[in-house]
Amino acid sequence: MKKFKFFAMAAFAAIALTSCEDDSTDNNNNGGSGSTEIVPVSGTITSDVTWSKDKIYRLDGRVLVAGNATLTIDAGTVIKASPGSGAFASALIVTRDGMINAQGTATEPIIFTTLADDIKPGQIASPNMDPTNNGLWGGVIILGEAKVSASNDNGDDVSELQIEGIPTSVNALYGGSNDADNSGTFSYVSIRHGGANIGDGNEINGLTMGGVGSGTTIDHIEIVANQDDGIEWFGGAVSLSNVLIWNCGDDGLDTDQDWIGSCEDFIIVSPDGSAFELDGPEGSVNRGTHQFTNGTVYAGSAISDLVDWDDNTNAGVANVYFYGWSAGYMDGIASFGGDGTGNNANWEYTLTSGGMPVDSVFKGADMSILTEVAKNANTVGHTGNFGYTWASQSGSLSAIGL
Repeated sequence: MKKFKFFAMAAFAAIALTSCEDDSTDNNNNGGSGSTEIVPVSGTITSDVTWSKDKIYRLDGRVLVAGNATLTIDAGTVIKASPGSGAFASALIVTRDGMINAQGTATEPIIFTTLADDIKPGQIASPNMDPTNNGLWGGVIILGEAKVSASNDNGDDVSELQIEGIPTSVNALYGGSNDADNSGTFSYVSIRHGGANIGDGNEINGLTMGGVGSGTTIDHIEIVANQDDGIEWFGGAVSLSNVLIWNCGDDGLDTDQDWIGSCEDFIIVSPDGSAFELDGPEGSVNRGTHQFTNGTVYAGSAISDLVDWDDNTNAGVANVYFYGWSAGYMDGIASFGGDGTGNNANWEYTLTSGGMPVDSVFKGADMSILTEVAKNANTVGHTGNFGYTWASQSGSLSAIGL
């Protein structure tokens, strides 16, 4: 059911939803779509609409779903975003009074990518893009009315905020009092080449969730080559499963403001920042903990930290296999366990040949939870099927033993 909200919203321009036939293969015109119909979309969606897999949808700037509207995206649909940075960065934003119904399948995932991508409906692997190309558009943002823990400059608690990456001239508030809030369904979705810079050192995450409630369904998500974090939570209570982060330019999974959901069955491959950047409450609200369970981390050569907690982080990491760091890696685990409320157990690891010893690689961690195993002989880690992902179909997962 669609949710109905009763609070003032800023007025936005109506959606521009027109289509054109285009038989060109010029990427600047149609993103390599050949004769597929291109549907340019801009502004704000204020009534129910469906995007179908027989067309390609082009995001021109920030596109908002608002006014109790539901955006339905059929399985197999390809959405391509126009290039731009700063105020011109393209992004899809599901506001607090909008709904998303994006239900891909294992054989027909929904794909968000750049206009430069020649991919067509029916394809999963890109025919022309490198899986490290990043920052070519913004990303996907889902906002809800679940609780957050935040404070203003005076140190007073606040219950709602503007999501990072979006200027205050756009109504992109998140937070509220309903932890069971429902923003819809987002399933079997691949988000690629995003993270456009919108300010000094400020980029959009692949998937950003602000105050998203537990009534929301999010699973089978792939983030490829985002310039900033793969996925970031700001408060809320939504839980995720079957997640793959590949080649992100900063952290793989990032948490803030007292998120209290879970993320189960995940793979993180070659982040440039931390695999996990785990932050706790920023106000007086502290509702419990958030938990990561059953995951695999292939660190790669540029990772900064395997896991980075703050002292007050209410988060746990359990049943995770770590491997694949460079021989010189020795950054250790920052503020292991945070505030101690999460479950941190059953970490397996494979040391890098010629690399640093375990007490350097995992410096600061509770060594009693660590077990060394031969490469890819782990008994913990991800448990699901990631065959729907570009990372799998390109052979990149099998190349590292996954």
